[in-house]
Amino acid sequence: MSDATRPVGIDELLEHVRSGLDRVEAAEIFAAASAGEALLVDIRYAALRERDGLIPGALVVERNELEWRLDPQGSHRAPEATSHDLRVVVVCNEGYASSLAAASLRQLGLHRATDLVGGFQAWRTAGLPVTPVTPVTPDT
Repeated sequence: MSDATRPVGIDELLEHVRSGLDRVEAAEIFAAASAGEALLVDIRYAALRERDGLIPGALVVERNELEWRLDPQGSHRAPEATSHDLRVVVVCNEGYASSLAAASLRQLGLHRATDLVGGFQAWRTAGLPVTPVTPVTPDT
């Protein structure tokens, strides 16, 4: 089996993907997002958002919709997906899935896509703003 056809484990894939990203720390991206220089995209699933809260101003797009919502040429794009030059910073819970998601966005031509080192947990640990999610209760 040649190197090109051998199976790749997730750790190796993650290392490879991250070598092509300019990953950012929480304080750095907070400043850039606050200045309107970056779009934070929260791909955490609903239960984590409800448990831990939201990053104010972040666009929430669940992982399974990410490429459709961020493709500037796509028919289902979010209004924020204005250009392939957009600086997109993907945020997951701990900074693993976001690396793979950012690499996927780069394949769509979003050449400035990257992710947050340590994910939402690093954001919260850095003491950056978090908005609690008000749980929706069914009418009784």
